Amino acid sequence: MMTKINAADKMVQVMEAWGIDNVYGLPGDSVDTTVEALYRQRDKIKFTQVRHEEVAALAAAAHGKLTGKVSVCLSIGGPGAIHLLNGLYDAKMDHAPVVAILGQIQSHLLTTGFFQEVNTPTLFEDVAVYNQMVTNPNTLPAVMDEAIRAAYTHNGVAVLTIPDDIPNHTISDTFQPTAEQFYIDKPQTNITDIDKALAMIQKAKKPVALIGGGAKNAQVEAKEFVERYSIPFIQTMPAKGTIDDDHPNALGQIGKLGTKPAYEAMFNSDLLILIGTDYPYAPYLNKKIPAIQIDNDPEKIGHRHNIDLALVADSKDALTLLNTRGEVVAQRPFLSACQKNMKTWRSWMEDAKNKKHTGVLPSKMFAKMSEVAPDNTVWSIDVGTSTSFGARFIDVKSTQKYTISAWLGTMGCALPGSIASKLAMPERPTYAICGDGAFAMVMQDFVTAVKYDLPMVVVVSNNHLLAFIEYEQQSVGQQNYGIDLADIDFAKFAEACGGIGVTVKTDEEFAQAIEQYKNPTKPVLINAATYDEAPLPGKIVKDEAEGYLKFGFEYFKEKFEIPKMPPLREIMRQFL
Repeated sequence: MMTKINAADKMVQVMEAWGIDNVYGLPGDSVDTTVEALYRQRDKIKFTQVRHEEVAALAAAAHGKLTGKVSVCLSIGGPGAIHLLNGLYDAKMDHAPVVAILGQIQSHLLTTGFFQEVNTPTLFEDVAVYNQMVTNPNTLPAVMDEAIRAAYTHNGVAVLTIPDDIPNHTISDTFQPTAEQFYIDKPQTNITDIDKALAMIQKAKKPVALIGGGAKNAQVEAKEFVERYSIPFIQTMPAKGTIDDDHPNALGQIGKLGTKPAYEAMFNSDLLILIGTDYPYAPYLNKKIPAIQIDNDPEKIGHRHNIDLALVADSKDALTLLNTRGEVVAQRPFLSACQKNMKTWRSWMEDAKNKKHTGVLPSKMFAKMSEVAPDNTVWSIDVGTSTSFGARFIDVKSTQKYTISAWLGTMGCALPGSIASKLAMPERPTYAICGDGAFAMVMQDFVTAVKYDLPMVVVVSNNHLLAFIEYEQQSVGQQNYGIDLADIDFAKFAEACGGIGVTVKTDEEFAQAIEQYKNPTKPVLINAATYDEAPLPGKIVKDEAEGYLKFGFEYFKEKFEIPKMPPLREIMRQFL
């Protein structure tokens, strides 16, 4: 006789077969049948209850970015599903594999305008690489299997909308998950093209490499490549730490959050080598020089820059061949010049840490965290000035991990990222670094870290401002408006949640706190009263300089006083 099984139980078995061991979410009436099945399998798949669905999706996105494995988030239909969207867009735009399980009203009530009925297949169409409403309990296991495969294949978001009555049926237990048979066929590297690339690299006098997140699986090969051919390199924000940030050939990042040496190297180069990146800020790429692009996705080739030679291949495979087939370039004057520039830049950053200030100076605070963090740290950095100072003052090691909301740039991503980090890699320390504006968007889930006993350090840069927006407004000549934030005692809040809360008001107090909680036994929040330090672009371009002048002039006209500005010395050396 054919074995029977509950459809929800079979779906959970499929998830288990794919190695899924955690689901982030909140239960509720339209998803409770699925939650009940997770309860029955709770010894195999954990359910991490969050306090807001957005945190479930942001944590799942971070989980996927940090591990490369599919992560799962879950919510009721209607309002809960809508709350997931922000985090799912973060997963989509940063290419993280995520499956979202959305509840739905019972199938016989669909299209009747019932309570909390939302057309989620339509709503989630843009964010998803796979998007299905399950209408037959017999197909539920297979649809879940397809969803996981699609998330892996496309490094994106798969969405299942499941009316709550569908999983509560008994079905034949015949479906076999395809996890063991699944593999992604990588494009084969063309040896002729490899040799053409090597000829271009050997001929170039001033090559520069831009390394992206697609090279994260090729840390050793990327390091060997830039050393073998004496190439200065820039890393995109998602790739930060692929090669040690303090490597002799490193020029930091490029763009508004980058360094002046990176900008100058880019626009003085005679060959651009793009490795695993679809870097979106095209104005910061030198369009006047030839380019080689390595990417396993042919759709990315030539997307941002005219390409003279495309290597449609996995970065690790292509770099391995480039490293084994080419003659060593022992030295390049261009690399030496870049290294000299970088030495000057680092001296400027040291100087910036010694400016006159009150409270805790962000540049000094980030540098101190970089100094004391263990070699296996996971950095979870929020959006805003935390992104800027993280780029400049945290020297990420290749043994560490660094996660941000790179393309969506959503505030509130740091705390969910650290929650995901501790659940996925409990042995690794994690720092969540956020501004007061960003942390306030998700602060309720600090109690999630406490509830699940996830030791971490959360640092809140509390300057009572949307500080990044303050300088955005100024850089385009607008007056500051709508950026002041009321003070919150985040340390008391952390204690109210059952964690440890500490307020620090000087650089010395911060240094003492970060040392004291280097090995926390429970969630710690350091509420740092920070100075409003300008996150100036590494290279201030003409439009930005004109914007700052316009802001200052209009401010003076209105208030008859000179506005507080960054030190003139910092402005001039990053402009000239």
